[in-house]
Amino acid sequence: MPAPTAPHLAPALVWDVFCHVVDNLGDIGVCWRLCADLAARGQTVRLWIDEPDALRWMAPGALEGRINSVRVLHWTEPLAPDLLAALPTADVWVETFGCRPPPEAQAHRAAAIAGGGLAPVWINLEYLSAEAYVERSHRLPSMVSSGPLRGVSQWFFYPGFTAATGGLLRETDLAARQTAFNAAPWLADLGLAPGTQRRASLFCYEPAALPALLQQAGQDTASDWLVTTGRAAEAVSAAQAQSLDTGRVALQRLPRLTQRDYDHLLWACDLNFVRGEDSLVRALWAGQPFVWHIYPQHDDAHHAKLGAFLDWLQAPDSLRALHRLWNGITPAQRVWPGWDVVDSWRPCVMAARERLLSQPDLTSQLLEFVAEKR
Repeated sequence: MPAPTAPHLAPALVWDVFCHVVDNLGDIGVCWRLCADLAARGQTVRLWIDEPDALRWMAPGALEGRINSVRVLHWTEPLAPDLLAALPTADVWVETFGCRPPPEAQAHRAAAIAGGGLAPVWINLEYLSAEAYVERSHRLPSMVSSGPLRGVSQWFFYPGFTAATGGLLRETDLAARQTAFNAAPWLADLGLAPGTQRRASLFCYEPAALPALLQQAGQDTASDWLVTTGRAAEAVSAAQAQSLDTGRVALQRLPRLTQRDYDHLLWACDLNFVRGEDSLVRALWAGQPFVWHIYPQHDDAHHAKLGAFLDWLQAPDSLRALHRLWNGITPAQRVWPGWDVVDSWRPCVMAARERLLSQPDLTSQLLEFVAEKR
């Protein structure tokens, strides 16, 4: 059972969430889920984002203000004149993934503080990792060392997989939605026959092992592979251009999916290939076997990050091996392990899911932390 939460006890506050898009839209995905979850728990949220257009398909209605208690503000450089003066003062600032709030917002808030106003509870929401430094660094304070808000305190808040971290995003209605989900009509709405054969979802970058994986999986039991729009679809097209024989693998290209529908995709599949941060968390809640394509870093720092996650997951050797192949850490001609091996990963994933469900979620912990600091 999920760890108990008490959203009704949290005071209603105004939150500014700052999101600077780097690439691949994972930052938008995390930030929007956080904003929507805060709003569902009685908070008023403003999402400042420099590239908001992806929300048109990711969260329909968000840009038009149709999501209750969430307002999307275009973070331009510079900010639109008089915008800040027209807004109520925020109680909380959430700086995501190391972005800095707009300089105009910092100057505006500094002037308010000089006039007797309060500083915001300033949260620096960091990247997700299972590495040991996360537990050591979670909730540590830091003093702003330069700029108009010099001397104001901020706190590092680290999502994570253990009770000593900030936890993972998990909406209060997630379990009920998942229980009520029926894959057949959802697949039919996408023009896909539910069928009885295996299904895999493909959301990835450009793994070198992709052509071999598809070709080898095509020699196994018949299966449908549902390919997401964007880099995954482009990688599949590049593989097919090499006269790839996918055999019994049927490749089905999907339209762009809302965040809710991406959850449905994960629930509808027997195996999920995910990438980045947001989809990894959703794969864990889905409880199906998955393979994570971690964001590659030029100095190979992601190798240690992947290893720490697999250690926390208590992944069996076969699942570790596919992760290393999929992420280009080890080369091999044989990639696809077979559906029987995939099925053997389910107990590991479900056990990890249960460990996470026993811990407070990220939003609950943020609400508690902010109440404490105020």
